[in-house]
Amino acid sequence: MNKELMEALDILEKEKNISKDTLLGAIEQSLIQACKNHFGKADNVKVNINPETCDFSVFAERTVVEFVDDPAMEISLLDAQKININAAVGDVVKVEIHSREFGRIATQNAKNVILQKIREEERKVLYDEYYGKEKEVVTGIVQRMMGNKSISINLGKVDATLSENEQVKGETFESTERIKVYILEVKDTPKGPRILVSRTHPGLVKRLFESEVAEVRSGTVEIKSIAREAGSRTKIAVWSNDPDVDPVGACVGMNGVRVNAVVNELRGEKIDIINWDENPALLIENALSPAKVIAVMADPDEKTALVVVPDYQLSLAIGKEGQNARLAARLTGFKIDIKSESQARESGDFYDYDEDEDEDFVEDSEEIELEMESAEYEGEADANEYKE
Repeated sequence: MNKELMEALDILEKEKNISKDTLLGAIEQSLIQACKNHFGKADNVKVNINPETCDFSVFAERTVVEFVDDPAMEISLLDAQKININAAVGDVVKVEIHSREFGRIATQNAKNVILQKIREEERKVLYDEYYGKEKEVVTGIVQRMMGNKSISINLGKVDATLSENEQVKGETFESTERIKVYILEVKDTPKGPRILVSRTHPGLVKRLFESEVAEVRSGTVEIKSIAREAGSRTKIAVWSNDPDVDPVGACVGMNGVRVNAVVNELRGEKIDIINWDENPALLIENALSPAKVIAVMADPDEKTALVVVPDYQLSLAIGKEGQNARLAARLTGFKIDIKSESQARESGDFYDYDEDEDEDFVEDSEEIELEMESAEYEGEADANEYKE
C-alpha cells in the first residue's frame, strides 16, 4: 500500500474538492508521458493503478524478435524468456517499467502533467460551483478598486467583478466591507471562472425578500413582478397562493421588520409592496399607489391604459421626475397615460352626468314607478271582480 500517495490524494480531495479518481487519472497520464519522454514513444505502455491501495505498475507490451530494431517496441527472445520461459518469437510480453529509471527531464514533465491537471480540475470545480449560483445572492468582501472603476469582490474561493454599470450611484464601499451581490454571469476562462456581479439588478431585491420572508421562500407568496430604479425606489407586486395569507403583510412583517431588513441591505432604498391582480385595471390602480385613482381604462390588447386621478393627486401619481408613473408602467407592462379629473373631462376621456340628465333620469324613473303601480291596481281590481 502506498500510504504517502493515499494521504496526498486525500488532502487534495478535501482542499481542492477534486475527486480521487480524477487525481489517479492525472497520475496515469503523467506516467505515460514520462515513458514517452524516456523511450520516445508510449503507444504500447499500460498503467495499472489500484484505487484502494494506490499501488501502481507500469509495463510495456513488446513483441519478441530475434534481432531488436526498436527497443521501445521489441524485445529479444533471450530477454523475453527471462520474463516468461515459454516466450517465443512473435509473442507479446509485458515488460515492467520502474519509474525510478526515468531521467530528470521525464520526471519533471510527469510532475508538470499532474500539476496542470490539478489546476484544470480546480478551475472546473470552481466554475461548476459558481455557475450553479448564477442568479443567486452571495455575500462577498470588498477587496480593492480597479482601474476601470470596477470593484473586486472576494467570494471566498474566487474573486468577482462589480463593474461601474452594476454599481448603485452614490454607494461607496470600504475595503474588507461585507456586502451582498447578485451573480449576473459566470464565464469559463483559461485563468479560471470570471464572475460578474450586480448591486442594481431587480433580482437582488427578489432574492433578499426570499431570504427574509419564509412565505416567499416556500412559494406561498409569489413575487409576480419587480420594477426598480436602484438606489431610489422599487415597486414589487405580490400574490398569495393561500387565501388565509396576506401577501403584502407577509412581506412587510411585524412592525415592518422584514421589509426594513431589505431596505437596510439596499442602504435606504424605498420599497413599495402592492397586491398583484389579474385584472389590469386593478393592477394599474395598485401600482400607482400611494396616489388615489378615480378610474382606469385599460386595453389589454394594446397594452395601454388611461388613468384618471383627482386634481390634487396628479403630481403624486406621476411622482418626482415621473418616477412613480415610470415604475408603475414597468411593473404592469402597460403604457400608462395619467390625467387629472378636470383634464379628462375637458378632453372628453372621462364622462360625468350633468344636472339636466340627472333630472330626466329621475322623471323617467318616477313615470315607470307610476305605470307599475297602475298595473298593480288594475290587477287587483280584476282579481276582486273574478271573486264576485
